Amino acid sequence: MYTLVVFYDLMKLLTHNFLSSRFLKNVNNGYPLIVRSNQKEIKDVEFNATFVKNMMPKVDYASLYFAAQSIDEAGKMPETLPEDWETNVTVLEELHRVMLCIEIIDGELECPDTGRKFPIKDGIPNLLVSENEV
Repeated sequence: MYTLVVFYDLMKLLTHNFLSSRFLKNVNNGYPLIVRSNQKEIKDVEFNATFVKNMMPKVDYASLYFAAQSIDEAGKMPETLPEDWETNVTVLEELHRVMLCIEIIDGELECPDTGRKFPIKDGIPNLLVSENEV
């Protein structure tokens, strides 16, 4: 007998940073998706500076800042990423908080090109579309 254990994370701003609606018909960019939150939770996630340093080159900082700002979580984030971010512990901790600790439980993502809305329910973004939308 086997027990299936499934671990999953809810919608985080790190996840949001990699999503786009480029797959929609007549969409050139579809990035960044506009995020709105009706319900969010702040989780306690152990700080991992190495993870943050490894992820930041892959993250679009302006989009991360915009997303954090749109859900009132920009906190101490600088508007632009400082040159010393890799050695600035305060900045690393804030990046960690914004990317990993904030979970959007209920809300929506919106295509910036078309206005098409995608619901976030129970922490899961639903980007499924009908055949005629692609």
